[in-house]
Amino acid sequence: MKNIKVLGTGCANCKTTLKLIDEVAKAKGLEVVLEKVEDIAAIMGYGVMSTPGVVIDGKVVHAGGVPDRRKIEGWLE
Repeated sequence: MKNIKVLGTGCANCKTTLKLIDEVAKAKGLEVVLEKVEDIAAIMGYGVMSTPGVVIDGKVVHAGGVPDRRKIEGWLE
């Protein structure tokens, strides 16, 4: 099971990213632990300067802008 964190302060792009990851995981029948991180200090701790950021199993895989569905599918392979 993958542990996925979406880093962002609550902007529309962050919410969209969270929703897309949830939709792709459900479509693939995968169980994931999906967490929203809004604390600025925690976000900076990952070295992410532009949000939304995506961290999967402790590794930053994306920062800035909404990732497309194909990219998300690749993360969940």
